[in-house]
Amino acid sequence: MPATSADRDVPGPDPLGVRSRARRSRAVLLALALATALSLLLCLGVGPVPIPPLVTAQILGQHLGLPGGAAVDPASDAIVWTVRAPRVLMGAAVGACLAISGAALQAMVRNLLADPYILGVSGGASTGAAAAILFGAGAALGEYAQSALAFVGALGAALLVFLIARAGGRVTSLRLLLSGVAVGYALTAATNLLIFSSDSAEGSRSVMFWMLGSLALARWNAFLLIAVLAAVVGGLAMVLGARVLDALSTGDEIAHSLGIHPDRARVGFLVLVSLCTAAAVAGAGAIGFVGLVIPHLARRLVGARHRVLIPASALLGALFLLWADVVARLVMIPRELPIGVITAAIGAPFLVILVRRLHARSS
Repeated sequence: MPATSADRDVPGPDPLGVRSRARRSRAVLLALALATALSLLLCLGVGPVPIPPLVTAQILGQHLGLPGGAAVDPASDAIVWTVRAPRVLMGAAVGACLAISGAALQAMVRNLLADPYILGVSGGASTGAAAAILFGAGAALGEYAQSALAFVGALGAALLVFLIARAGGRVTSLRLLLSGVAVGYALTAATNLLIFSSDSAEGSRSVMFWMLGSLALARWNAFLLIAVLAAVVGGLAMVLGARVLDALSTGDEIAHSLGIHPDRARVGFLVLVSLCTAAAVAGAGAIGFVGLVIPHLARRLVGARHRVLIPASALLGALFLLWADVVARLVMIPRELPIGVITAAIGAPFLVILVRRLHARSS
């Protein structure tokens, strides 16, 4: 949509406060970007073996070839660059993936309680990972078998949801929601059946831990996949399609009046949401509530226009998951708490508050 005089920061009256809201949104995005960058640096030094931020910065400078990158202790270098850096970056990418998926999905189905996992993607990823861990499926892929099968399972679940939703001829919001719930429950049952059928107690524990979410297995190559899907395929495409998301969030009639085909638009965004969510689940397991909680917080900060809501959600999602992972690493040293427990402990009370507010508005 071309910018109007109300969108530009030019002198003159601003009775509707459009320019002031735009300036505030830009300031919020800048603050979130700076907070995310600072959190990335701090989280690299936090853990059972604390490393000062200055040493962390020196290690990063050395590996990135920046001037002034002084030599540091090899043990600290290995902890920061080999162990924590891919984990921290993976957490930020996964948080961004889930948050922008939630923001887009809530606009697609016009339901503020919608969440990426309502599409059944998490159930499909869990089934694929369980098959790899318990029965050696995809063994030819080596160390990538678990993530690869989780990704395939997640995309397969999204495709199944889409086929069921369009069985009646139209892909409506209600059909997507109901199809996602049905497929999700069916795949969760399939995953539980795989666990029950396995003779490996260690494998069963690994699957259960993975289903609750963890960044412990993060590697550089896996991070690159998540980052590309989050920042390029997902985030950029959703920002470019912000006008369409704005229209879908207001109703099919308005979308039609703007020359937008709602069903086709939902299918396109369903593919994007599925890709982002599948990549996040394949890299870090089933981490819930991020896609539900973060878009609501972002709306309170920058408003409902998706041109700013999508990047704000991505930055907030990255921040949220970075510090949730820090808590997961530190709260039960030397053991590690599944990160899904932390996000659920924060998200469940938020969901209760949200439901009460929605009920108060409708009454």
